[in-house]
Amino acid sequence: MDFRGIDLNLLAAFDALANELNVTRAAARVGVSQPAMSAALSRLRTLFDDPLFQRNAQGLLPTPRARELAEPISEALKQIEAAIRPQVQFSPHVATHTFTLGLSEYPAFVLLPGLAKAMERYGAGLSISVHSIGNRDSAVDLLDAGLIDAAVGVPPTQAERRILNRPLMRDQFVTIVRRDHPAVGQGMDLEAFLSLRHVLASPEGGRHGYVDQALSYQDRRRLLSLTLPQMFAIPQVISRTDMTATLMRRVVEHSPHLAALALFPPPVDLPEIVYDLMWHRRNDGHPAQQWFRSQITALVQSELSTSALPA
Repeated sequence: MDFRGIDLNLLAAFDALANELNVTRAAARVGVSQPAMSAALSRLRTLFDDPLFQRNAQGLLPTPRARELAEPISEALKQIEAAIRPQVQFSPHVATHTFTLGLSEYPAFVLLPGLAKAMERYGAGLSISVHSIGNRDSAVDLLDAGLIDAAVGVPPTQAERRILNRPLMRDQFVTIVRRDHPAVGQGMDLEAFLSLRHVLASPEGGRHGYVDQALSYQDRRRLLSLTLPQMFAIPQVISRTDMTATLMRRVVEHSPHLAALALFPPPVDLPEIVYDLMWHRRNDGHPAQQWFRSQITALVQSELSTSALPA
């Protein structure tokens, strides 16, 4: 390949296409029209003698050659940018900025009080706008659309190269019944567990959770009596009924109804749940967003040290 006369903008176009996997969004990212981006893609295909990106129902699908090129081209562009455009430092004490954060129910409960307090230290110029994450893949859609700067939630079902992520915190399941329930004195073995009626938190409305999956391996089933989308109402329900539920430990320990509950290790093997900090690759080097992500990480490490994961 003869590199003389190659337009550097072509490589910027490739990087945008590799990150966005959408011609319209890639064009907006580099500040050109959609026809201009389509023309750049045509030139890139000629340059590399490869289709690079093929259309499918979701947008663009990178070829193996495009996947090979994506990382080295991205790194090369970052080095060029660093050489010719010094980074402007973000100064939170004088900045005026609204950070947009996608959160599912559990991270909102765990993180927002401390994060709001941390932001208060920097004055009135900084604010946070929270978007709800309805399911584990909606964070990707919000990040792709530029509606949020970052997200905290369970990792998406499929890893996407344009979405960067770092494990942030973790929690374990605990099984609860009311403190004066007959099962408290007997212990919570599997047979006692299955003899009770169960409550399930299911944000997406399904009736099959981690417990049901674990039971299916033993060809066993539990009796679901109540399914609801919010987990934080469940401790109160359990404190006033003969039912049981299996929830994240921190949800139970922070409930005002904790004194009325008895806690047991679940009688089935359940995974530890890890929550990731996620952001779009296009925002990776943005000084303000780097600072914001560092605040989230520092908060978890200082206030949730027993559940924080290494950065």
